[in-house]
Amino acid sequence: MSRIALLSILALVALPLSAGAYPGGTPTYQTDIAPFCAGCHASLDEASLAGAGERATKELAENKHLASIDAGRGGYGELSEADRETLADHIMAVDENSTITVQFPPQVTAGESFSVTVSVAGGAGPVVGVALLDRGHRWYARPATAAGWRVVGAPSVIGQDGKPQAGWVSKRPESFGAGIAYVNITGIESDPATDTWATAKAIFTLKAPDRPGNYPLVGAYFYGTEKASPHGYKLNSVGWKMPRGTTAGASGRIRFTEQHTITVNAAAAE
Repeated sequence: MSRIALLSILALVALPLSAGAYPGGTPTYQTDIAPFCAGCHASLDEASLAGAGERATKELAENKHLASIDAGRGGYGELSEADRETLADHIMAVDENSTITVQFPPQVTAGESFSVTVSVAGGAGPVVGVALLDRGHRWYARPATAAGWRVVGAPSVIGQDGKPQAGWVSKRPESFGAGIAYVNITGIESDPATDTWATAKAIFTLKAPDRPGNYPLVGAYFYGTEKASPHGYKLNSVGWKMPRGTTAGASGRIRFTEQHTITVNAAAAE
C-alpha cells in the first residue's frame, strides 16, 4: 500500500474521533485548559478580547456565527430562509439563557482550603465545560493555578439530573493527581422551543497561596448552541449529532464571569 493511500485511510478513521472531540466535550483531555485554543468559538462581548482591535469585532457571535446563518453560507444553505431564521432565534435564546456564576468566600487565610461553587445554566449540550481562570480573556487567560491557587482533590460535578458525575475526571491517571481547574459536565440538554434550560454545577476545593494579597478568580463556561435546535445539527455516519456549522464553525461560546478578587490574609502567629 502506498504512503498516500495509508495516510488517506488513517485520516478517514480519525474523523469520527476528531469530529466528536469538541461538540461532545473533551473526553480524552483531563487537564487544565485556557480559552485561547477555542478558535471555533464566538464571543458575546468585545471585553473578552480587549486590546485585539478590529479582530474583537470579527469574533463577536453576530459577525462570526449568526451572519453565516443569515447569508446561508456553508451547511446553512441547505435550510430554507424560514428555518434559518428559526435556527438563529433558537441560538440567540440559548445565548440569552446561558449563564455562569461563582460562589466563594471573599476572604481566606493563607494556606486555607475552601470551596468554590460554579453554577451554570443553558448550553445546548450534551456536554459543556467549566473552568477556573485568572482573567476573563479569550487569548490571555491562564488557568487559576497560574495565579497562585491550588486545586485540592478532584472537582465534584453535579449534572442536570442532580446526580454526581465522576466518570470524566476519573480518566485522569491517579498518579498525576486529580486537582485540575477544568471539568466536563455531561447529560446537558436545553430546549429553546419550550424555554427549558439545563442547570448544573461544579465544586472545586482551592488552597490559598501562602503569601497574603489579593488574588484573581474568574469562571468560564464553554458551551455549544446549534444542537439545541432541530435545525442546528446533522447526524454523522455513526449517528452523532454534529453542528450544522461543522466543528470548524463558530457555534461554540465562552462566557466569563466578572473579574473576582479574593483577599488572602496572613495566618495568625502561633
